[in-house]
Amino acid sequence: MAASSPGKQGPEKPGSRTRASQGDKALSAGPERIQKLLARAGVGSRREIEGWMESGRLQVNGQPAEPGQKATTDDRFELDGKQLDVSAAAQVVRRVLIYNKPEGEVTTRKDPEGRPTVFDRLPRLKDQRWIAIGRLDINTTGLVLFTTDGELANRLMHPSSQIDREYAVRVFGEVDDAMQQRLLEGVLLDDGMAKFSDLAPAGGSGINQWFHVTLMEGRNREVRRLWESQGVRVSRLKRVRYGPIFLPSRLTLGKWEELDQKGVDALSKAVGLSAVDIPQKTPGEQAAHDRRRRKSPGKSLQRARKGTWQVSDAAPAKPKRDDRKARSGAKKPARNNRGE
Repeated sequence: MAASSPGKQGPEKPGSRTRASQGDKALSAGPERIQKLLARAGVGSRREIEGWMESGRLQVNGQPAEPGQKATTDDRFELDGKQLDVSAAAQVVRRVLIYNKPEGEVTTRKDPEGRPTVFDRLPRLKDQRWIAIGRLDINTTGLVLFTTDGELANRLMHPSSQIDREYAVRVFGEVDDAMQQRLLEGVLLDDGMAKFSDLAPAGGSGINQWFHVTLMEGRNREVRRLWESQGVRVSRLKRVRYGPIFLPSRLTLGKWEELDQKGVDALSKAVGLSAVDIPQKTPGEQAAHDRRRRKSPGKSLQRARKGTWQVSDAAPAKPKRDDRKARSGAKKPARNNRGE
């Protein structure tokens, strides 16, 4: 679902006017809640904006913003006395990136500890900003989605949308049928009941087994905490799907690619949004975009890789019979190089 080269301007696609008019109609409906408007403009998440309002930091037309208040892009917004640019909210620009997050990166725009972030290698934007759809903790790898549309991001993350996330997970410990059933029926965690909507063995043997699990929400470290509640430890974790979007095998760690129109439309449909045409790039913009995409992951990924394992969604390979015989007959035991 990577985006095809949009540098060449061809004839108008059937239905493109319908998509554009639907997006414009949604924006011309009148005033809307401040959190929704500012999130679409890319100045912050809805939760962040609510916090600004509660602490009195956000003003609209010189007056403190109030919960539930509505506004339009014609109003003047100030955060801590500095005017906010909300022009991006006047028109829906819906681009989506898929990124294969390596271990060692944090899902935040700026890290006070100076650690590499998932935003470090993304393409730069002039009038919008990338919004991360869901978080992965520093030790989890795999699929992270980014979009320029705050409304799309909010709907994809909101529990009411029931968007499922699939993970490949390797656990260390004994796992029986009764434990799997408990994880499917529900377990009481510190922040309430939680469960996997789907759980399927994916290989391995003994106390090192692989599973594919699915969640319908994205609470903090939920996959790890569910397994830990049963006395087993997660040794490897990788997100492989978010809603209708899978992590393609061609996308190596630290690399990203942009979704094409079909992929963006699938995400929009999953959360009940009308389709919006992807902005067309000029040949120069497309060339710069491609150079950025091919760029080496850089030193931050090399540091993250050093001395750490790499996650695979396949089952661990079993040793060949001849190898087992050689090891059993060896006078000196072989050195363990698994790096776990």
